[in-house]
Amino acid sequence: MDLDFQKSDGLVTAVIQDHSSGRVLMVGYMNEEAFRRTVETGFATFYSRSRRKLWLKGESSGHRLLVKEISTDCDRDALLVKVQALGPGVCHEGYQSCFFRRLENGQWQVSEERTYDPQAVYGVKS
Repeated sequence: MDLDFQKSDGLVTAVIQDHSSGRVLMVGYMNEEAFRRTVETGFATFYSRSRRKLWLKGESSGHRLLVKEISTDCDRDALLVKVQALGPGVCHEGYQSCFFRRLENGQWQVSEERTYDPQAVYGVKS
């Protein structure tokens, strides 16, 4: 499938976008195996840089990402993955999107309400 995994130490950036609304939900990283699993299963799988392992989005929360379309940029080192989010939110802090803060007057402000309680889902405080 000819992506350039070498440019960024074996990873490509994956921008995850809601296929209906167009809202960016999150940004993750995929290595070749994560990309292959995403294509084969139809559910977004990523490579965790901190844990150094693959993770299926929603493996602990149940909030999976059903892939609707995958595009790549002209350099083939980044992906745009359009998904249907299966669950109330994508962010581990309890929001629909990981992009829930806006810069206002030089300060980051939470710009929306939580869609679920992360402590109830993950058992930890955000």
